[in-house]
Amino acid sequence: MTPSVHSTRYKGPDASFHSQLGPLLFLAAIFFLNFIARITMAPLMPAIEQDLAISHGEAGSLFLLVALGYFPGLLGSGYISSRFNHRRTIFFSSALVGVCLLTVAQCRSLWALRGGLCLMGVAAGLYLPSGIAALTALVRPRDWGKAMGVHELAPNVSFLVAPLLVAALLGVLSWRGIILLVGGCALLVALAFAAFGRGGEFRGEAPSLRSLHILIRQRGFWIMLCLFSLGVGATLGIYAILPLYLVAERGLDPDWANTLIALSRVLTPGMAFVSGWITDRLGVRRTLGLVFLFSGPGTALLGLTGGPWLVLTVILQPLAAVCFFPAGFAALAAVVPPETRNVAVSFTIPLAFIIGGGLIPMLIGVAGDLGCFAAGIAITGGLVL
Repeated sequence: MTPSVHSTRYKGPDASFHSQLGPLLFLAAIFFLNFIARITMAPLMPAIEQDLAISHGEAGSLFLLVALGYFPGLLGSGYISSRFNHRRTIFFSSALVGVCLLTVAQCRSLWALRGGLCLMGVAAGLYLPSGIAALTALVRPRDWGKAMGVHELAPNVSFLVAPLLVAALLGVLSWRGIILLVGGCALLVALAFAAFGRGGEFRGEAPSLRSLHILIRQRGFWIMLCLFSLGVGATLGIYAILPLYLVAERGLDPDWANTLIALSRVLTPGMAFVSGWITDRLGVRRTLGLVFLFSGPGTALLGLTGGPWLVLTVILQPLAAVCFFPAGFAALAAVVPPETRNVAVSFTIPLAFIIGGGLIPMLIGVAGDLGCFAAGIAITGGLVL
């Protein structure tokens, strides 16, 4: 459904998508720094291991702590936005991410680093529910797809920029200096948003038994939870397990496997925006159908092909899979009332990441232990289809 109160949330019938592009890009910039703050640790990890003399297992635990912080941040976002409004929550999230990164750069022990990263995960999690609520209030419902496409450029560009940033600066700066740089940028963008940004000048609704009851009674919410779980599984879930699969099961050289996966992400930022444009032209329902129609077989073919066909499939599969999110967020925004939109995001995204980003790659890994690695990926593609 399209909530009837949208007219009170955006500028008005004359507020075209182009007139709101500046505020949308501002939100995308905040989301970009929010996302890159969480993934820059990966290319920096060898330097961090050497500096702090920690093991691979201890290094891996750092990513877990960021994720553990991110989930309560998402769930708690509604409590803050219900008291201060979405705009202030967005500012607070970006500013706190910056402060946490500045603190992390000063950490001299593993436990201090763990605490700083967990708190940074909480700060980063505060953004998304309020960011989506502010974004959908800036533009007309018929422009939501394009707006989501602009917003989804942020994580896709982050996957490209993070390793390039580290490669360019690590010879000049230490890992602490790079973390300080990212944290300083997050703080500056937060201050700029406070001074010049627009959107989100209304309060959200805190997660409560009443708001949860409203959500669980809506069939559309459960459908979107399933679709988001599969969408995350086809993107982050497959991305997480693909290097191991290509090396252990298909015999690719590790450097070639990582290079191939990196190349497969080059075109994904543009595809996210294309998906938003298609969403506005064809509608959410048809766009989601097309996304799953192509990403399902594309995922299955990762487990069914070899040689040059496997290389082609690795490159093409994410191009379809990443198209889910602009249409997915637009659909999620449309199936719940505006006042509970941030709550829907707060409940949907953590559960989808647990299922799609955690359970699906774990089950594929279990299939690999049983000698059915390729079958596990192919079955995942079948589920998506």
